[in-house]
Formats: sequence, structure tokens, C-alpha cells
Amino acid sequence: MKLDMPLMSNNITREDLDTLIDFLKGDPILTQSENVRAFEREWSEWLGVKHSAFVNSGSSANLATLYALKCLYGTGEVLVPVITWVSDIASVILSGFKPVFIDCNPLNLAMNEEDLLSKLNENTRAVFLTHVLGFNGLSERLIKTLDEKDIPLIEDVCESHGATFKGKKLGTFGLASNFSFYYAHHMSTIEGGMISTNDDEFYETVRMLRSHGMVREATSESLKKRYLQDFPDLNPDFIFAYPGFNIRSSELNAVIGRSQLKRLDENNKKRTANFKLFLDNLDDSRYRTDFDITGSVNYALVLIIKSEDTAFRERVEKALREANVEFRRGTSGGGNQLRQPYLQPIVPKDEYLKFPEANHIHSFGYYIGNYPSLEPEKIIALCQLLNSII
Repeated sequence: MKLDMPLMSNNITREDLDTLIDFLKGDPILTQSENVRAFEREWSEWLGVKHSAFVNSGSSANLATLYALKCLYGTGEVLVPVITWVSDIASVILSGFKPVFIDCNPLNLAMNEEDLLSKLNENTRAVFLTHVLGFNGLSERLIKTLDEKDIPLIEDVCESHGATFKGKKLGTFGLASNFSFYYAHHMSTIEGGMISTNDDEFYETVRMLRSHGMVREATSESLKKRYLQDFPDLNPDFIFAYPGFNIRSSELNAVIGRSQLKRLDENNKKRTANFKLFLDNLDDSRYRTDFDITGSVNYALVLIIKSEDTAFRERVEKALREANVEFRRGTSGGGNQLRQPYLQPIVPKDEYLKFPEANHIHSFGYYIGNYPSLEPEKIIALCQLLNSII
């Protein structure tokens, strides 16, 4: 039986393309301009924050956010999950922080709260939490503890647009949050990302970092005036406050983003219904179905084999391939990041063995595509296929 389920479905619709064509007919400016600013305003209103800065990818959002954290708070330790995307940990390292690794919670694939809380100390500069594959990774206890200790929370919401905690959207709880608009995510700008925050100083810093560290990119007139007074010998158009990047996006990406944002809530409802249908029909004696899906908006069907049975795993993978069902083993980022080559120079040998939950996900966890156009009949057929494997 061929189910023909790709990992992702093209998120760019004919309506999006027509909107872009109409924009191009007007002989417009294509570099960062009015549509970028409009997209930032509309995104901020949808999310429920004061400020947003559009960049060229979610990975760039990670990097600028961590570098801004360094500029404003200094270096030290940043707690990071071992189940995450490479750019989260890379941004911590490249910004001069020491990553402190946290095992995952099998109920939501986010950071294990007990492990996280036990590793907070006076050198902790931030907790960089990933909301994995649409799940919420927050708790009242975590938020309260970080608030009491005055430790900033950075939320990676690249895979969880529209997911909530206590009825409030993820990405509104910390100092800053990062989103990705990559091809396969909840909404797409082809490539693109967003940094969102309620903190004025943080916002001005990431705006400058986005464009070479230039002060003229700030929106605060008092900030510009201060730099001009402190450096009167410099041309006001070329004052570089920080050794920044060029991670701007374009009007083209913003036009698509504004069009996509109009459908995001409705598409999220379909994704949520798809995932619930998947869990309701999966054999819970062999696969995990007890995820905490409260407030989740999962852009993937998460499949985790309960037992550490490599022979059964091979049969599962064989059945999926024969049915032409695309999948990724290790879920988000390919599993336990501590097993990746880029971390070998900075972690002790066999450090990954200290993270049993992440290691189980690494070897026995998968994700399968979930998108608004996925037919319920295919989800049922997929569950029947998986349940039939012995």
C-alpha cells in the first residue's frame, strides 16, 4: 500500500504568488522597506508583543538574539536542550557563552524541568528553551523560578507558531522569542525569521545587529542622539554600535509573510486536528500517545517507539519506506545534539550517555509530515499500517 506522504507540503499558495505578482507590477523597492515594517507590526499584533524584527531566517534570529543577550547581559552560561536544532546551540557558542545541556521531557520533548532547575546558578545568563515540534515547554514553576532569580528566558518558537500556555501564545513569556518561516513550518516566507520582544532596549539592539550594528537602524531618537554626542567626529549615517551582521530580509519575503499570516490560525486548527486523530488511532502499547498536547500546534506527527527494540524499529522504517511515507529519525534536529561532530571539541567524551531520554528519542523517535492539506483518511491508514507491524 502506497500512502505517498511527503515530509512537507508546499505552503506557498497561488494566492500568495498572485499577491507577490501584483506587488511586483508596481515597480517597488525590493530591499527592506514598507512591507517589512508592516509585516513586523502585523506579526506583533498577532503574537501579542510590542516589537518584532524580521530577519532572513530563524537561525539568524537565534544568532542575533544570543548576541544581543551578550551585549546587554555579558557572557556566562546559557542552558540549552540537547533535543533542538543545531542553530540554537551554535548561536550560544558563537556568541561566547558556555552551553549547559539539559535532557528532555518525554511528554513534550522540551527541557526536563528538574534537570533544568538543578543547573541554574549565579553564572546562568539565560535559559534558551525550545518548544519542539509544536509542543509547549513551559510551566508555571519554571516561569516563576526564572522570574525570582532574574534569569532571562529566551523562547525558540520556530516549530510552534500559535501554540499556547495558559491561553497565551508561546513567544510572549520571555525576554525574547525566535520564529522561523522556513518552507515546512506553520507559515512560510520561503526563508525568514522573526525576533519578538516586549523589551525596548533589546529590540533596539537586535535592530542594530540585524544591519551591521548601525545606529541609524534604531527607532529610538534618544539612543541615536546619545551615540552622536559620544562620537561627534562620526558621520551619523555610519555609526556602528556593535560588530553586527547583515541578516535583513526583503520586501518579497515580507509580502508572502503578510499573505500567509492571514491563514495561519485556520491552518493551525487543521494541524491540531490531524495530530489528535493520529494519537487517537495509534497503538499505545507500542507507541507513545501520552504527550501533553494542551495548547500544542504540532506541525509534525510525532512517532516514538516505546521499547528499545532495534529489530522492531527496522521493521517500522521498512514499512514506512515501502508505503512512501517520508520521515526523520531523531525528531527535531536529528536527536541528541551531543552526539554531533561540532560539539566534540567542547564536551567530554561520551557526554551524551548522561541524557537517557534524549538518547531514546535519538534512536527511537521520528516525525512524519503534518500539513493542512493532509487527508484524514491517510492518517487513519498510516496508523493502521503502524499498528499492523509485529
